[in-house]
Amino acid sequence: MDKINSLTGMMDLLASKTSTEELANKIFYTEKVLQEIFDNFKISQIRTPSLEHTNLFKRSVGDLSDIVNKELYTFSDKNDRSITLRPEGTASVIRSLIEKKLDGDFHKLWYLGPMWRYERPQKGRYRQFNQAGVEILGYKEGMAEFEMISMVCSINHRLKIEKPTIKINHLGDNETKKNFCDALIKYLKPIKSQLDEKDLSKLEKNPLRILDSKSPQTIELLKDGPKISEFLQESSLKIMDLIVDTFSDECEIQIDHNLVRGLDYYTGFVFEAISSNLGAQDAYLGGGRYDNLCKQLGGKDLPAIGMAIGIERLSLLSNVLEEYKTSLSLIIISSNMEPKAYKIAHNIRSLNNNINVDVQLSDGSLKSKLRRANKDNSSYAIIIGDEELGSDSVIVKSLSDDDSEQTIMKMNDFNNFIKNLK
Repeated sequence: MDKINSLTGMMDLLASKTSTEELANKIFYTEKVLQEIFDNFKISQIRTPSLEHTNLFKRSVGDLSDIVNKELYTFSDKNDRSITLRPEGTASVIRSLIEKKLDGDFHKLWYLGPMWRYERPQKGRYRQFNQAGVEILGYKEGMAEFEMISMVCSINHRLKIEKPTIKINHLGDNETKKNFCDALIKYLKPIKSQLDEKDLSKLEKNPLRILDSKSPQTIELLKDGPKISEFLQESSLKIMDLIVDTFSDECEIQIDHNLVRGLDYYTGFVFEAISSNLGAQDAYLGGGRYDNLCKQLGGKDLPAIGMAIGIERLSLLSNVLEEYKTSLSLIIISSNMEPKAYKIAHNIRSLNNNINVDVQLSDGSLKSKLRRANKDNSSYAIIIGDEELGSDSVIVKSLSDDDSEQTIMKMNDFNNFIKNLK
């Protein structure tokens, strides 16, 4: 029978007990740290379905984006409805608020879960990937931008990201974008033969997206073209300067007037965090303001700003290892006393929430069970046999390299020992 393997770009994550360097371990710990940060900012969790109607993403992300054109996992269900595995989280959050008639209120929300995009797997990017996101909704441009950048700085600090750079830009209001796009079209049309097919399509349908071009030739042409900063209102320029002044002592912040982000719903302030340690695809989080999305999806006017965080990429950059709890391995050396031993394990766990207790369920000699306890990085082995059970005692054996002593403890003394473990 043929072996069944996982699909290309779909990764299994299995935590390793023996290594803190495993990617799965780092991913799980990164998610834990992010949740602590979100709680610190008083942000509430939201969970949305993995499957949505395809039109949700076509209307929100934009028909010109690579996500919609090439990367959606879309299929028809048994009722012949076109449904899609979510490629990003913001559209689902807005859909949820509209559906629950909560789109007229203020919200601070975070989410975490798998997303899907059909693209070539590469470092830190898979076809099924994990993404965390934050959406701050109902607040007009101003303080929410500072809240977002503060959160990015906190993430960089807590995970000890080396030399991160936060790029920021402002796309202006509708009038600003129209005037800039008109000037950009006027500049590029006489030399459009030098644009590749993809950028030529952007010029005809959404000129602003040309700023996001990856073509070296287009990037060179744009150097002499109009700059969006020439069309921005004073208030838009001021908020970027204020953010740089406020957070420059926390992280390197650069104003990059070619930064537009990859999704069509962004308006106003946009940002992304990058690291050269990731290679060419150097962004590990990004976002911006999307004031028009809620109304575009059939809801009310709802000013909003959000960000998405690539968990795999962030985990690759993280230089923080989880500090594991003290771990105990409960070793039973009599086949006649399992229920009593399990009761002891239950009591140990109830006495101290800051420790882990592994009851060794497999058969084997004491030597083999101690070997396994060492392999699992247990701090202590708790050994119980018929003699210990009869004398209401346990053997506590230290498994640290510099101390391998063992002590016989009566249960009262053992309970106090457990309570004081950290």
